[in-house]
Amino acid sequence: MFEKVLIANRGEVALRIMRACKEMGIKTVAVYSTEDADTYPVQYADEKVCIGPAQANKSYLVMSSIIAAAINTGAQAIHPGYGFLAENADFARACADNNIVFIGPSPECIESMGNKAAARETMKACGVPTVPGSDGVVETVEEARAFAEAAGYPVLVKASAGGGGKGMREVHDPADLEAQFLAAKNEAQAAFGNGDVYLEKLVLRPRHVEVQVLADKHGNRISLCERDCSLQRRHQKLLEEAPSPALTEEIRRAMGVAAVKAVRATGYENAGTIEFLLDQDGNFYFMEMNTRVQVEHPVTEMITGVDIIKEQLRIASGEPISCMDKVPFTPNGHAMEFRINAEDPDMDFRPCPGTIARFETPAGPGVRVETYIKEGSRISPYYDSMVAKLIVWGKDREECIARGKRALDEFRIEGIKTTIPFHQKVLTMDAFIEGRVYTDFIETEMGDEENV
Repeated sequence: MFEKVLIANRGEVALRIMRACKEMGIKTVAVYSTEDADTYPVQYADEKVCIGPAQANKSYLVMSSIIAAAINTGAQAIHPGYGFLAENADFARACADNNIVFIGPSPECIESMGNKAAARETMKACGVPTVPGSDGVVETVEEARAFAEAAGYPVLVKASAGGGGKGMREVHDPADLEAQFLAAKNEAQAAFGNGDVYLEKLVLRPRHVEVQVLADKHGNRISLCERDCSLQRRHQKLLEEAPSPALTEEIRRAMGVAAVKAVRATGYENAGTIEFLLDQDGNFYFMEMNTRVQVEHPVTEMITGVDIIKEQLRIASGEPISCMDKVPFTPNGHAMEFRINAEDPDMDFRPCPGTIARFETPAGPGVRVETYIKEGSRISPYYDSMVAKLIVWGKDREECIARGKRALDEFRIEGIKTTIPFHQKVLTMDAFIEGRVYTDFIETEMGDEENV
């Protein structure tokens, strides 16, 4: 096992990793921007290194500064968390070139799965179901039009690189195809430095269901049940739950088998997520693979008892997965994660940076809060708007919802707008209570008049 790990991230995920390291007897190194100098993760770490000013492209995204910090502090490994450099193959390669372990998959896996068009072809070849789509990257409007006419509208234009919903456009009307195709290419180029796009047949009113996977150097490959991430805005997740209320045991098993098949086909190692679309007939299709730990990993931890961050550390150090004796996993109870963001739901989720005047977190049975915030903390406009993650567990979905209501009522944040009122409203809605949640839930169930 490692003696010292550098965490190449900030905020709640940095603190989450540091805490796992402390429990395992591993020293930690925090890297930070001048904007984050006074944050709790920086104070919590055993060592800290300033790597630049507030702007991410001058600090958290500067590979040479992070590598130098690891070398100078004697860190044997780097955990990238999620976001920033977590899915950057060049960074993983730079770690290897400097004899530093990258806590994640190989650069080759990151590259192959980061190209969504290529990933689709890999999945098709190994028998994982995929949405009908173009054969690789679509270069021209004419090619896009030919595919759309053959597959039938609506279609989805998707960036080959990146994630977070950028470079993605739905096309329902042939007259809109050219404009949406070019808009997706331009957005992808601006966001990822890669304007390549491909096309898929659009699955109407799907659910977004993903499977957590682990794979080690000893040939062990397992799935840790699924998470339902259907409640989202602009392709950004807001609430996740596990297990999915939409899956039968048969579909759950089949989805888990498909996820492990995907891992085997790519030679993947460490923690990752296979994301699927589930249609209303119970058919599921590969969407993409995230080659990192996910924001929503705690809901899986709550229903499986597996500490995914610790497993990442074990796998990266060459140890086998420690929970093989629990395979196959059966969900224990039900868990939900509410993303508490500094955003105004009444103003189309506009970011609301500012200073926290009051911060009181909920507690009690089945309640977990992941945050780095305290009273007086400043939510910076330079980074992600997440303030905290509230995770609740219940013996079943009904108890989980009741516990979520109670915990949200106890959560007190003043000084900024947050998504707490949004989540409170969701938990009172019949459609959600009954488990009828699709990726268009906000638009269809909450109404445009409320700007949510």
